[in-house]
Amino acid sequence: QVQLVESGGGLVQPGGSLRLSCAASGTIFRIYTMGWYRQAPGKQRELVAAITSDGSTNSADSVKGRFTIARDNAKNTVYLQMNSLKPEDTAVYYCNAWARVSMTGTLYDLWGQGTQVTVSS
Repeated sequence: QVQLVESGGGLVQPGGSLRLSCAASGTIFRIYTMGWYRQAPGKQRELVAAITSDGSTNSADSVKGRFTIARDNAKNTVYLQMNSLKPEDTAVYYCNAWARVSMTGTLYDLWGQGTQVTVSS
């Protein structure tokens, strides 16, 4: 079993910063793309940013220049550095990872439990 555990959410004022972390644990053969999604009340879940195992990234236009995604493959961990936060960034942020537990095993689509980010004065 592979689990994703997120940390780092909270309440921050507009213009502030937060850093989210997501660590994968369990029996892991390989983790492929990792990413962050968010879901605001009454809205659909949307991709924030993603990073492949070789470090290629993509991000939503709404966060370009403000958010940075990074990963530490040795620690099976992905990070989201969020700067210049805006009230519209308020949402539950979910970590996502595609992983196998063995070389020929099933490719799993894994999700974390979510962490609340609230941007408010």
